[in-house]
Amino acid sequence: MSKVITSRSEDYSKWYIDIVKQANLADNSAVRGCMVIKPYGFAIWENMKSQLDQMFKDTGHVNAYFPLFIPKSFLSREAEHVEGFAKECAVVTHHRLMNAPDGSGVVVDPSARLEEELIVRPTSETIIWHTYKDWIKSYRDLPLLVNQWANVVRWELRTRLFLRTAEFLWQEGHTAHATREEAIEEAKQMQRVYAQFAEEYMAMPVIQGAKTANERFAGAEDTLTIEALMQDGKALQAGTSHFLGQNFAKAFDVKYLNENNKEEYVWATSWGVSTRLMGGLIMTHSDDQGLVIPPKLAPTQVVIVPIPKPGAEIDEAADKVMKALKANGITVQYDTDKKKRPGFKFAEHEMRGIPVRVGIGKRDLEKGVVEIARRDTGEKVQVPLDGSADYIAKLLDDIQKNLFDKAVKFREEKTTSVDNFDDFKDVISQDIPGFISAHWDGTSETELKIKELTKATIRCIPNDAEEEAGSCVFSGKPSSKRVLFAKAY
Repeated sequence: MSKVITSRSEDYSKWYIDIVKQANLADNSAVRGCMVIKPYGFAIWENMKSQLDQMFKDTGHVNAYFPLFIPKSFLSREAEHVEGFAKECAVVTHHRLMNAPDGSGVVVDPSARLEEELIVRPTSETIIWHTYKDWIKSYRDLPLLVNQWANVVRWELRTRLFLRTAEFLWQEGHTAHATREEAIEEAKQMQRVYAQFAEEYMAMPVIQGAKTANERFAGAEDTLTIEALMQDGKALQAGTSHFLGQNFAKAFDVKYLNENNKEEYVWATSWGVSTRLMGGLIMTHSDDQGLVIPPKLAPTQVVIVPIPKPGAEIDEAADKVMKALKANGITVQYDTDKKKRPGFKFAEHEMRGIPVRVGIGKRDLEKGVVEIARRDTGEKVQVPLDGSADYIAKLLDDIQKNLFDKAVKFREEKTTSVDNFDDFKDVISQDIPGFISAHWDGTSETELKIKELTKATIRCIPNDAEEEAGSCVFSGKPSSKRVLFAKAY
């Protein structure tokens, strides 16, 4: 099975696509730039979605749903917002088809042109804030903490499965608050929620920080981000949380009566993560043998393989292990396919990234043991049958921790502090460049010039960046703290 996977060192991009295809996560669709998420890939996404959804609800948020179509005039109300998305919008102009007069098929009915074009949702700030005008009247209606799970369309020309597609799945939170301070704290809270999810469930370490003015969300006063480092040394923006100020409230005239019976505009945030996290999961942990999934997100955490094939004695032992695992809340599959040999099954389950494989054979049962193999290291051990479930439960925790620790170590090894532009260029030109920590003078001109010369962007100004007198790595002008640069997806 591993022969169908291009090695990372040979061609990282091809390796990534091979993993997606061979692990049955997704496929290209008939619509250019869009993808079909296959059942196994969707099962992983559902686990992500389920955990995130609970974390949102634990912080007081509720789910709703808003229309896919947005009147074109709505996007015109917030100037920065429309400018940021104008080039990515899909536009609906007609509402009916008709048979072609020459019998060649169907054509757009020219008499069915819409009075106002509709934009297929690239993001929902405008339609939601138009709705909030009816929902918010008094301080008693605040805060309004709403999230929706939806699909969005951004007409990307260069696409890659999960990482960048014309249509993708995501969640988008949209909240309204009585004060600036409350809205800012909401944005910070959701950044922390995303970081917790990435690290505790995806086993993907992230840097929390703020975007520069050039990299902010269109229409935001401030954008907070979590940035992860992939195995090829490129950064991935894994989630963002935006403080929108009163921009959208003013654009859609959303006011409330405060406790003194005076009208004020509300304060807003929005925040989201998408199926791009699937790409991050693949590129953080997987190897040349296939997919590697952290146990907390694996649709199947344990697979039991009979050796050489199912039989009454092996079936009985497998059933005993399965019952004990399920009692501990562990998901398990018994592979009873008689058409495939054990070796093929081992490679197949390795490709799918199942964290733990249990082999049960007659000779092992004579000794009262089973063979347990872990996907992250490939290590195999023999464990007493009666204690195997407890051993596996602890092993899953160890695998989860090991994957995170390994990713942290990689990030630390691939984070370089530089103090001059020659060193900057040397590091960024490496095969696996990683993060570069460097001083920046705070100007857009310097930021854009560095991007032009090296293709590196400022990923974030880290939240924990310490005050440190220094000189900008490019201009030599004074700088008070270091920022993180990287090439990025």
